[in-house]
Amino acid sequence: MIRLGKNSNHRFFGRPQAPADPSEVRRTERWLATARVFLAVATLAAIYMDPTQLGHAPVAYALLGLYLIHGVLVMTLLRRRRESTAAFRLLVHSADILWPAFISIFAEGPRSPFFLFFFFVLAASAYRWGLWETLATAAAEVVLLWAESFALLHVWSLREGSLPWHILAGLRVNLTEFEPKRLFMLSVYLLVMGLLLGYLAEQQKHLRTEKAGVTRMLAKVRVESGLTGTLQQISREVVSMYGAARLVVAAQEIHSQRTFLGEFCNSSNSNGAASDFKWLDSRPRQAKIYLEDFPGEVCYAANEGDRWSVIALDGEGNQLPAPPTEPLVQLQAERPFRSLIAISFVFAGEWRGRVFVFEPSWRGDTQEELRFLLDVLHQVGPAVYNVYLLHRLRRRAGAAERARFARELHDGAVQSLIAVEMQVDVLKRQAETTPAVVTGELGRIQGLLREEVLKLRELMQQMKSIDVDSRRFLSVVTDAVERFERETGISARFVTDIEKLEMPDKVCRELLRIVQEGLVNVRKHSRARHALVRLASNSSQWSLTMEDDGKGFPFSGRITQEELERMGKGPMIIKERVRLIAGTLTVESNPGTGTRLEIKVPKGGEVSDEF
Repeated sequence: MIRLGKNSNHRFFGRPQAPADPSEVRRTERWLATARVFLAVATLAAIYMDPTQLGHAPVAYALLGLYLIHGVLVMTLLRRRRESTAAFRLLVHSADILWPAFISIFAEGPRSPFFLFFFFVLAASAYRWGLWETLATAAAEVVLLWAESFALLHVWSLREGSLPWHILAGLRVNLTEFEPKRLFMLSVYLLVMGLLLGYLAEQQKHLRTEKAGVTRMLAKVRVESGLTGTLQQISREVVSMYGAARLVVAAQEIHSQRTFLGEFCNSSNSNGAASDFKWLDSRPRQAKIYLEDFPGEVCYAANEGDRWSVIALDGEGNQLPAPPTEPLVQLQAERPFRSLIAISFVFAGEWRGRVFVFEPSWRGDTQEELRFLLDVLHQVGPAVYNVYLLHRLRRRAGAAERARFARELHDGAVQSLIAVEMQVDVLKRQAETTPAVVTGELGRIQGLLREEVLKLRELMQQMKSIDVDSRRFLSVVTDAVERFERETGISARFVTDIEKLEMPDKVCRELLRIVQEGLVNVRKHSRARHALVRLASNSSQWSLTMEDDGKGFPFSGRITQEELERMGKGPMIIKERVRLIAGTLTVESNPGTGTRLEIKVPKGGEVSDEF
């Protein structure tokens, strides 16, 4: 018996069916409506070329015309309605069942071209729903045909004298077609066709359910949730899908042999409280039990009293013969269970491990279910591993950044403050003997403190995350240039003729960082008295120019970024940020008279996602 999870409302062979999207249902009904009209028009064209197919029955012509009008009406309603309700679909489907059975009475019988109408209603049922609904439709058609046979052969034949002659002419042709022997074979054809179409439709829905399940799990993989949060969401999905008691993840870092053990319990099997993925204490003995060489890449094991029933598959989904049971016995002694699924994984040669699903349940072929789980792991596992790698990279980047700021503070502000403290102590002793010296020394100390304040502010600006877009970019750059002028005393201006800027956010952030870094370099190294920042734009690129009248670089001339790379010269941080936005940097230096930096960024270029 299947134990359903909270989200498993519709299941086929043990897995929840993917719920139909309302827009998808509406599109399906529109396609069927179009096919219905096309079928009616095509049938009219065929009858026009060969009128004998209808036995020259005027009633059949009239019914076919009404069927076409019915198809056009349904198609019109679907185009005007915002949604297709279940009641509307059932009503339309019931009419589709009645039309071919009713028309066949006045045509050449069920074996006339109207047999295509029977096929259409079976295909529509399979397309809408699945196996059982298609079989029910076929059974309904069979019942209608047998009811018509009974009416024609046993009732209407007794009242021939009371029926109009044009109806009698058509009915006499059809009586032989409704004989039990022929009708029995037709009923078999309809049921077999319904079974085949329903089976194919059900398998298609089965595949769609699998893809929807994998997609749903991939959607749970979110960097902001972290590794534990991601594992919790995926574990909840798997446990709910199989109605399992719990899920255990055992992983080991190969080079360090560190082992991690995590568990997620099904809340429906406990007191109903929300479950969390929890990391457990892992002892070496436990690691050996969970990471023992289990049979195959994925296996299903059930303890049937005094023996084990084990099905194991390799990485390609092929069944392995006579899998061993010793690891299962050891695991059952450590953590009792009646049945489980074990799936092995290895990521980038760094991590290996296994996922255990305890007490799973489903209907259908076990091997197919194991292949599905193997496919899930192959698709979802790397995404989870990428979350782990990204968080590890962020931790390392954060540690490196903190170490850099610590060095900056230690080598800059801390050393300067220590020097200031020593100088103040010297001045304290000199104040009584040589008071004239104190005034000059205090001015020098004040300048030193001002310099360190500027350095700390620049360091704080680097630590801040920048949230700037094209609407705020011009005002933020203007504020940065004005603040630089106030704090340093260096005359600085920002000039642009752009009234409305349309620039990607990534380019905005990097250009702002380039402006900040360029102004820091002007203050630290140039000894300039004036600085100018200019932003221009044309149809193909943005152009940022920074000029100063300082001492310049230790080289002369106009040098491109490629030449700077070969020479190992130029502003390193600015070169890196220009590369991230696919731009080009040109440095024009005149020693003793100033420097000019020109950055050009193509519009529509590929922006790097690094950093």
